[in-house]
Amino acid sequence: MSSLLAPLRISSAFRRLFLYSAVSALGTQAAYVALMFELQRLTHSPLAVGALGAVELVPILIFGLYGGVIADHLDRRVILLVTEVLLALSMAALAWNAHAAHPQVLVIYVIAAVLAAVSGTQRPSYTALFQSAVSHDQQREAASLEMVQSTGAALIGPVLGGLGAVVFGAWVVFALTASLVAITFPLLYSLPSTPRPEHAGRVELASLIAGGRYALSRRDILGTYVIDTIAMVFAFPVSLLPFLAADFHQSYALGALYCAMSVGAVIAALAQGWARRVHHYGRAIVAAATVWGLGIFAAGLSPSLWLAWFCLAVAGGADAVSGIFRNTMWNESIPPDVRGRMAGIEVLSYSLGPTVGQVRAGAIAAATTVRTSLVLGGAVCAGGCAVLPLALHATWNFDVRSDVHVADVAALRANDHLE
Repeated sequence: MSSLLAPLRISSAFRRLFLYSAVSALGTQAAYVALMFELQRLTHSPLAVGALGAVELVPILIFGLYGGVIADHLDRRVILLVTEVLLALSMAALAWNAHAAHPQVLVIYVIAAVLAAVSGTQRPSYTALFQSAVSHDQQREAASLEMVQSTGAALIGPVLGGLGAVVFGAWVVFALTASLVAITFPLLYSLPSTPRPEHAGRVELASLIAGGRYALSRRDILGTYVIDTIAMVFAFPVSLLPFLAADFHQSYALGALYCAMSVGAVIAALAQGWARRVHHYGRAIVAAATVWGLGIFAAGLSPSLWLAWFCLAVAGGADAVSGIFRNTMWNESIPPDVRGRMAGIEVLSYSLGPTVGQVRAGAIAAATTVRTSLVLGGAVCAGGCAVLPLALHATWNFDVRSDVHVADVAALRANDHLE
């Protein structure tokens, strides 16, 4: 536990980013559940809830990449401040619509698209700041801490969002989430400005192309994107959980199912000490993605609430392990001057996958049943990830002890001054 907390003790910038992310994630998770609850209440359709993914798809594609480019050209702190205000205004608009006498589904979809665009723009700057706020040799501990706080927020947020939406109304959840800007804005404002690169201010297509060339040259990194995308497209279950909960008689079924994956993830992240003995990150990612698929598969077959809860918890733990090794691999081997653009591509990986996954899950559930969608998606995910090493040799063979990119980044960051 002492080594796990080292980044928080050593870096004040990391402490502020950590607290900001915890508060922001808590509100986001609560609002996300309230958003799906509101859509379910208004439409009573799993396809309509799953369609949120389709609405978010194009904004994530465009603004995730754009956010990566500007993160490498402009002051990352300023980008975070501007986007945080825009997120708060979007939540306020959702609250206004939900409180109206006749809430409009179209308005929900439009604001969801705006939220996706702003989040896509913000995330690469946050990721790049995260890398620079922690020393090179503490990236694994930092990734574990981020997993603990994000999944902790995901554990509490859905419960608060679900209870708040049912008891007080979705508009209250949205309004409270918007008000969190009073906490997050000062935290971001207190961060140090990022150094202005030589190419500051020149946000050009050539920069995006250069980032793409670098990504294509890193087949080991591309493999992690492929694995995560397959896992999320075929086995992302979140949009189906309200409908799976309806199969059970317990009044707390929805909250229990939503928190299951977070409980598993928190346990896995806290027990990260063993990860120091793993040097082949790609193999750990493949194994974790396979277990994730098996967990979703088993949850779809579960006859009782608590068996489904356990299976989802196992899946959540596996997803946390995958996330820790992915983030560590990225931050230890990607140079700081291209970290923003690579983070933009990562946004497509871990946002685009769940977004498409929502559409897939909703469409198959509408054509068959909710359980069929879960079982089929989990089986395809597990089977696909199990055979991926046949094609992803660079990812499978990645060894942090001998990788030249890790050594180069360590040398580049040797003289970093952490505030």
